[in-house]
Order: sequence, then C-alpha cells, then structure tokens
Amino acid sequence: MSKISPSTLQFLKDLKENNDRDWFNTNKPRYQKAKENFIDFIKEMLLQIAEFDPSISHHEAKNCVFRIHRDVRFSKDKSPYKTNFGAHVTSAAKKSEIHSRAGYYIHLEPGGSFLAGGAYMPQGPWLKAIRQEIAYNAADLKKILNSKSFKQYFGEMEGEKLKTAPRDYPKDHPEIELLRHKSFLATHSCEDQTVLSEGFVAHCGEVFKALHPFDEFLNRAMD
Repeated sequence: MSKISPSTLQFLKDLKENNDRDWFNTNKPRYQKAKENFIDFIKEMLLQIAEFDPSISHHEAKNCVFRIHRDVRFSKDKSPYKTNFGAHVTSAAKKSEIHSRAGYYIHLEPGGSFLAGGAYMPQGPWLKAIRQEIAYNAADLKKILNSKSFKQYFGEMEGEKLKTAPRDYPKDHPEIELLRHKSFLATHSCEDQTVLSEGFVAHCGEVFKALHPFDEFLNRAMD
C-alpha cells in the first residue's frame, strides 16, 4: 500500500526555507523522488475514489497533480515554487475543465495538509445553476450537510458569501443563507502524523466517500 514518505514532507519543509531556484536545482533529485512518491500515492487514492465514484476512473494520477512552479506574474510574492503538493480530480474529461465540476482535492503541506471538495468560486452559469438547485431542492442539500459522515469529517459547509441577497432572490428567501454562498466547500484537516501513517490512503477514501453526495448535488445542477 502506498504511503507518504517522511522524506517528502521534509523536502517541502526545506523548500519553504529555501524557496529559490539555485537551491531547487541543487536539490532536484530530492524533488523528483518526492514528486514520484506523491504520484504513487495519488494512483492508489484514485482507486479508492473509483470504488464509489467511477466517473473519475479515466484519469491518470500524474495528470491530476499540479505543477510546483508558481505563477508569479500578478503576485507581490515572487517565490518561484509552491511549498505543497496538490492534486485535484473530477469527472471532467480534460484537466483544463477541472474547475467546472465538483471533485476531490488533496493538499500536502507540512503542518497544513487537508482534503477538500466542492465548488470554489464557480463561474456564472454554474453558480446560477447551483443556486437554482438550492432554491428547488434545499432539503436535499441540508440532508447531506446534516448527515453524520459529513459532520464527522467536515463540520459545516464553508465558502465566501455575498453580503446581501444574490440577484433574482429576495432578502427574505427561506434559504437565503445557502443562496448567499459564492463558494461551496468542504474541508478536512490532516495532521502530519495522519499523513505519514500506513492508513492515510484508506482515510482519504473514507473522507472522500463522505464528500461524494455533496459533490453530486453541486454537479447535478449542471447535468
């Protein structure tokens, strides 16, 4: 069974303290080893997810992993590298479309690892469709959010909200608190001890299985 190696977390710790190209180039073999470890872990994690959500089965692990290079064009922080590994998988056919569907995200960072899913700042048509789905079927979403498994792993739905009612909805709408959301997110934090354990990949499977109904609700808005 694949597991995250302590050397992978150590590389990310060291990168955070030495975030420059010279150090990275010198330590590139360490980066390659850490990246391979993460990809191997994602391969097994995808198999776990596919057991309850076969819609993601067409993806290869290496294509789900984000680049470690940061886009610094519009950022005041010019650090060239991310200090985490991340992977995101959805039912979308192409990597360029991953933000058009709710799916499963893993963020690996010493002291800040988490598993998450949902819809982060969905674009206009999807956001409108989600709000319409809530207006018509809020009871379905509330049932998911109040389920034992969702509460256990995620607590409550997160996400930035509008300060007032969205267009086309009155301020006194009975579901106004849900409708005000601009993002619909579920996040589960993971301590380093958990990340490095033999059972972490199984834990990811359990957490994402609890997330699946939430993702399905968000996706059916566009189906």
